[in-house]
Amino acid sequence: MVSRAHTVAFDGVEARPVEVQCAVTAGLPAFSIVGLPDKAVSEARERVRAALQSLAVALPSRRITINLSPADLPKEGSHFDLPIAMALLAALEIVPAEEVEQIVALGELSLDGSLVPVLGALPAAMAAAEEERALLCPRACGPEAAWVGGTTVFAPDTLAAAVAHFTGQTPLRPAAPGEVRAADRSRDFREVKGQERAKRAIEIAAAGRHHVLLVGAPGSGKSMLAARLPGILPPLDATEALETSMIHSLAGLLKEGGISRDRPFREPHHTASMAAIAGGGRGARPGEISLAHNGVLFLDELPEFSRQVLDTLRQPIETGEVVVARANAHVRYPCRFMLVAAANPCRCGHLADASRACPRVPTCGEDYLGRISGPLMDRINLRIEVPPVAYTDLDLPPPTEGTAEIAARVLAARDRQAARFATHSTARVNSDAEGALLDEIAAPDAEGRDLLQKLAERMGLTARGYHRVLRVARTIADLDASPRVLRRHIAEAASFRLAIGTLA
Repeated sequence: MVSRAHTVAFDGVEARPVEVQCAVTAGLPAFSIVGLPDKAVSEARERVRAALQSLAVALPSRRITINLSPADLPKEGSHFDLPIAMALLAALEIVPAEEVEQIVALGELSLDGSLVPVLGALPAAMAAAEEERALLCPRACGPEAAWVGGTTVFAPDTLAAAVAHFTGQTPLRPAAPGEVRAADRSRDFREVKGQERAKRAIEIAAAGRHHVLLVGAPGSGKSMLAARLPGILPPLDATEALETSMIHSLAGLLKEGGISRDRPFREPHHTASMAAIAGGGRGARPGEISLAHNGVLFLDELPEFSRQVLDTLRQPIETGEVVVARANAHVRYPCRFMLVAAANPCRCGHLADASRACPRVPTCGEDYLGRISGPLMDRINLRIEVPPVAYTDLDLPPPTEGTAEIAARVLAARDRQAARFATHSTARVNSDAEGALLDEIAAPDAEGRDLLQKLAERMGLTARGYHRVLRVARTIADLDASPRVLRRHIAEAASFRLAIGTLA
């Protein structure tokens, strides 16, 4: 007799179904696991053996074989412990085999039989819902998995509690979703004095999910502006929250099963490796660009990142996904993020100050900002110089307009885009529009078209730059509640693509 349980193996954010087959047959006593397991899965037999002994269940003196099907799919992680234990208990007729076959299980076992939380409960619950099965997971993972809503989630704290549930002794109550984490609204744009043009660029970027580069001297407020950007972004809708949370679940970032409707804000240090930014390492884990999916990736001191790391951003910025290709893994992650970058104009940071700049001007600025490749710079929609703020301006009263007022305009512009793309399968905001769709929604009036053609010739815009100006102009029109892209929208959009200092 072969008993069966079900679990998943993770391929990026996709949870692929795995059938755990257990056969107890005559032969020399042995406990083997086959089906391309990694070291953690192979060691499951010792954890399962000890956990069963804690239940006073002795393994029979027979040959026990666990097969993880499909056998050619790599199996990684300690979450296979619980489904292996359930399949074995069903083979020993301790729990009903037909009940075990109706669940998807994942969880790590301690030697005393308690269940240890594992990564990926949310995508596993999605897979269980698609298969119309219940999910069995550790108690700490229950609130996270229950957010799916399409499946029943049972979350015992020990293997004994799981056995008591399936034997009808002590049925478990379905887990409830965790709490929605409260947003941090302590940072307000009223704290930023001056920098009106930079604030306007941040507002446009937030409204249309456009990429932005802030260039200015140290202390001019670049990081301060970026840190307040999340406060004006609209909350994640249900689909976006689920997409983002699935990635964070794989990375172990969901605290106590709580899910946030705030858009992620990731700010890796400039010493981050390529695997940390794009994804990779052991198990091809998601990188910072995927953890920033549907949110913001803030790269401070942009030229200080290695050129190899920066150039890995080119393709994900265009496609909205990254493929982590390794010899033993080929994993795809979504990464539709808004890039916000900050840089000094040169290494000393005082290129524009004749009294403080070094003798190497302007070569120092050309060399420093030249670390950012032309193809990457061409993908950045908005480029803003952030001048120093005079100390006398710091004593002025705070601005009358703060985060709440800007957020209201951004939300209204996003609502217009949501209505515009309601019937479109992939586009959600203006930055997603391309081809015929972009020509349709961003067609300027006659004066605007004439201005755009002249600017394209004088500025030497590439085809990509031309289309990015149109996307930004469409967003500015949405902020103005204008159904048509006008000349003034084109002019403002093009002004943000002008050269910054020595940057062409």
